[in-house]
Amino acid sequence: MRTPASTAGALRARGLACGLPGNRRLMGTYAPLRRVQTRVAEVVLQEANLPSSDEEAPIPFSDLSYNKQYDELFKQQPLPLKQIVPKPNRSAQAQEPGSKKVLFSDVHAIPRKPLFTNREYNEKDKAYIGWMTFVHGLALLAPFTFSWSNLALFGFMYFITGCLGITLSFHRQLAHRSFQTPKWLEYALSYCGVLAVEGDPIEWVSAHRYHHLHCDTPLDPHSPYEGFWWSHMGWLLDNKTTKERVYDQSNAKEMEGQAWYRWIRETYPWHVVAQLVALYAFGGLGGLVWGGALRLVWVYHITWFVNSASHCWGSQSYNTGDLSRNNWWVGILAWGEGWHNNHHAFEFSARHGLEWWQVDMTWYIIRGLQAVGLAKNVKLPTEKQKARLAFPKTATA
Repeated sequence: MRTPASTAGALRARGLACGLPGNRRLMGTYAPLRRVQTRVAEVVLQEANLPSSDEEAPIPFSDLSYNKQYDELFKQQPLPLKQIVPKPNRSAQAQEPGSKKVLFSDVHAIPRKPLFTNREYNEKDKAYIGWMTFVHGLALLAPFTFSWSNLALFGFMYFITGCLGITLSFHRQLAHRSFQTPKWLEYALSYCGVLAVEGDPIEWVSAHRYHHLHCDTPLDPHSPYEGFWWSHMGWLLDNKTTKERVYDQSNAKEMEGQAWYRWIRETYPWHVVAQLVALYAFGGLGGLVWGGALRLVWVYHITWFVNSASHCWGSQSYNTGDLSRNNWWVGILAWGEGWHNNHHAFEFSARHGLEWWQVDMTWYIIRGLQAVGLAKNVKLPTEKQKARLAFPKTATA
């Protein structure tokens, strides 16, 4: 994403700054390693004036823990969403009082907001909690409404909304523009994503682009540095805090300029209602439970596992500087999205499973569309790009 303050050349020449309390600034040098939508910069916290000999030298911002970075950044309101922020120091975070390791992980988390008690709930929080309670409760009827036809409906809707809708359309095509299709097909695929009920396309894409711009920093909407539950689902149930991190949707202005996406946003609740009515009309209570509630809950948690599990558990092949991991079981369940370290290394890539054994069903579909002429400008990393970011392989005897 372009930084609105200046061109890339100007950024390289003079860096990037935003005010911090106490006459501090975040100063950054724009140094792209690869052509991607979001770019990584080294950013150092400096005093406006050089300290005198008897003053303590300022701590580089990149040496601060996530917790300390959070304290500094959240003194600013509104938050500087277009500002490049360095990754926190993981060792410093581990030494923070009260930090606890996420189970079976090396991620040290400190919750920053109360999850359930001693907090305020705005109207959107109440609506989200009501909806989640409804679909999770309705899904509990699955054992009492089982049939093979309902199971088939579940599988069909899981593929349509999870694979075609979220991973192929919302994520790889719209958020990262890793390939192009004819507009009629783009819009049809995006409607599959609407049926997943994860928000309208503009909202989803904008929030996801901020995740990549600020991945695992205090400006990230859902970093596990604030706890596994926060990164999995908690951020969705605290609208005020999340909105502070994604309030400016101008990073999806190419979608804002299209009448289709504006119409979906304006009429979004009706599409949710129409889907549930259609499922009930088609399959009765069993169709509503298996094709609707149970499938929605399943796709929700698989999507959220990409944000939580794939930032806590797994391996890293590429030096992205963040917590992204390649997680095989999320890769299978999420149609290839679990090869998350690969994805954060090469956000523009239409293919996430970069090794032959990394199953990536979404990529296979994109490749099929390309073969029949329905996908073009399919982006992939070069071998040189992969070698530049790859961790050195351990030599074996």
